[in-house]
Parts: sequence; structure tokens; C-alpha cells
Amino acid sequence: MLDESIHFEQLPELRNPLFIAGFDGWGNALDISKGTVAYLIRKLEAKPVAQLNPDFFYHFDENRPLVDIRDGILTALSPPGGAFYATQGTSGPRDLLLFQGAEPGLSWHYFAERLLYLCRRLGVKTLISLGGMYDNVLHTDFAVSVSASDNKLLDEFKEKGALAVSYSGPSAIHSTIMMEAQKRGFSSISLWGHCPHYLQGASHYGLIAHLCSLLASWGGFDVDTTELSDSWQNLSEQIQTAIDKNPELQEMIATLRKTKIRGVWSETGSHEKIIHLKDFLRPK
Repeated sequence: MLDESIHFEQLPELRNPLFIAGFDGWGNALDISKGTVAYLIRKLEAKPVAQLNPDFFYHFDENRPLVDIRDGILTALSPPGGAFYATQGTSGPRDLLLFQGAEPGLSWHYFAERLLYLCRRLGVKTLISLGGMYDNVLHTDFAVSVSASDNKLLDEFKEKGALAVSYSGPSAIHSTIMMEAQKRGFSSISLWGHCPHYLQGASHYGLIAHLCSLLASWGGFDVDTTELSDSWQNLSEQIQTAIDKNPELQEMIATLRKTKIRGVWSETGSHEKIIHLKDFLRPK
């Protein structure tokens, strides 16, 4: 049963739901993970159905609550956390169960256990977690890597252009969710967007749009990504203008293109020169 680690009012009836999770934190380069789910929640008018109890899953001294103090009076206290949202009839032929929140700092296996229990209660059979990483790619590339619980799922995403990942090293919450899901008979997928290391700050709208389209195409639901594509078109033009005016950036981009052609990304290493995307965002 659901316990006090997750607060909920009433669980909805969902049609063949697909679970998609996005986390803020270590695996959220250029807001790919959290930003993709946030866009789906907004565009598909998903409604909150449950919320994490932060006392179970977060170090408050590492992920501190946010306060709002007005003229000496404490008016609000917002702890770290996450929430589950659901679409009902707004995403086409199937509904979505979505999670958006900070990556837990505590009790990963317990978090996965509670998450999977909720998924089973709502009829979810497949879970997808999203991540974003910095890599030696160009800002014009929309590279997505995939790991999956079986070869059939892996092949389906490879056919849509995703790259099968090979990696050994530190992991995010995604791997724990996948491992626990497999133990309990769920299908599981982890998709990671690869972000250019020379862009820092704000959101990579183009890669988010690509990821939304990939999810919708495979998952059998509908989402309009026009808003994201238009935002990326405007921003990418400004980025290109900045590159055209800076010889150091031009040299770095040229080096990346050469290594891409040769298929040897690892030769480029890291670069100190970066563009802050937020510098190009016009005030609303």
C-alpha cells in the first residue's frame, strides 16, 4: 500500500498509461530531463495526483528548502521534492503518468519501490526516465542515447535514431529505477540527451523538442512541439551570430566538426570557452 512517503488524494483511472520521469540535479544538463517533463505537463494539461514527502528522500542540508520573506515576515517555505501528474484524455489514445522533481538524495531503493507500487496501482507497464549530459557534440546535433530492459525495446528506439549506450561509472537515480523495475516485471527505458559542453545555462529547446517527438512517436501519444521548435530557431540564430563574431569559438566548433566526421569524439577533450544560453534569452 501507499504509505506516508507519498501523499495523494484520489488515484485516477488511466488508459494504458506510460510513465515518464524527469529529474533536476546531476543528470539534467541544459534542463533536458526536468524541462521535457515540465513541457509535457503544461502542454498536455496534466493534473497533480500525488506528491513526495520530502522527509523520506532528501538531505535538507544539501538540497535546502526555499523561503520567501517579505518585510521581515516569513511568508512561505518550499522544501525540495517532487510530484506525480496524470493526463486524462488530453494526449491522444493513451494517458501519461509523469514525475517531475529533484533527484532524491536518500533511500533510492525505497523511492523506486514506492514509485513502482504507484505505477502498478495505476496500470503502468512501461517506465521511461529522462536525462541530460554534457558531451563533445555540436549545438546543431540532437543526439539521444538509450538503455533498455530488453533487446526489443532497444531496437525500437535505435530504429528511431537513438544510440545504444555503453558506459561504466557513477550513476543517477535512473539506473536504480530501471534495475528495480526489471525485478518486478516492468519494461524500462532510459533516454539521455547529449548537450554541447560549450553551451551552459537555460534550456536546449531543440533537443527537448526532439525528445518530446521521439517519446510521442514511440509511446503512441500526441504533443505539439511547435512552441519549442520556434524558441530553438530563434535562440540558435543568436548563438550562431555569437560564434560568427568569436574566432576562438569558431576554431572550437571546427575541431568538433572534424572529430565528428572521423567519429572520434573523445579526442576533443574539454574547453574553457563557453556560451551562456541565458545571455541570449530576451526578457519576457
